[in-house]
Formats: sequence, C-alpha cells, structure tokens
Amino acid sequence: MKRIIIVDNEPDMEYLFTKKFRKEIKSGSLTFIFFTSAIEVLSYLNSQENYSIDLIISDINLSTINGLEMLKKIKEKYKKIKVFMLTAHGYDEHYKIAKEYGTDDYLVKPINFEEIKQKILDL
Repeated sequence: MKRIIIVDNEPDMEYLFTKKFRKEIKSGSLTFIFFTSAIEVLSYLNSQENYSIDLIISDINLSTINGLEMLKKIKEKYKKIKVFMLTAHGYDEHYKIAKEYGTDDYLVKPINFEEIKQKILDL
C-alpha cells in the first residue's frame, strides 16, 4: 500500500483526489492523508515513528510556511520521501527553487489526473 499526503489549502482537493482514485482507495492500494498547511504536515511527519509516507503532493501557495519551504525541510530530514510540487503559475521562479530544493516532480494546475495517477502507480 502506498501512503500519500496531499497538502493544499483548497477544500475541493480532498474531494477530487478521493473521487479520481476511488478504485485504488477501495482496493487498499493507495491511502491518502489530507492537510491544509505545511505546519500540519511537518508536525505529522515528526510524530511518525516509521516514515511510511511514499509521496507528498503539495501546492506551493500555502499559508504560514509555503510549499517550497516545506519541501526544503522535508528533503533535509526525510530524504526517501518523494515530493511533487503543484502550482497554478507554470514554470517560473518557483520552478527553479523547487528544483534546487529537490522536488521529484513539478506539476501545473489544473491537475491532469491521468498523468498524476500514472506517476503515483509508477512509484
């Protein structure tokens, strides 16, 4: 089973991922954990004794700590966790920073769920 964290301050993201991955969730091959802030994610990771998260998909625009700062902290402390960054702004300065901080992929909204599903299943 793959465990994936989704971080986005848009309330519909949980609904969209749950709907688009309904079959995989029902079969038990994927589990999603949803957060709306980087602080919640970092706290959750710090509380886990076994680092059983396979992937974090995070929006860049988060309140308090943005997704890029979270990416940097995760890659420093949890090197094995893959992180995909999401943005609505395309390949700009954020792309360069995300690459520098070690993102495993950079996705532009609106999300292409067929593409992201394939990337998740290929992990």
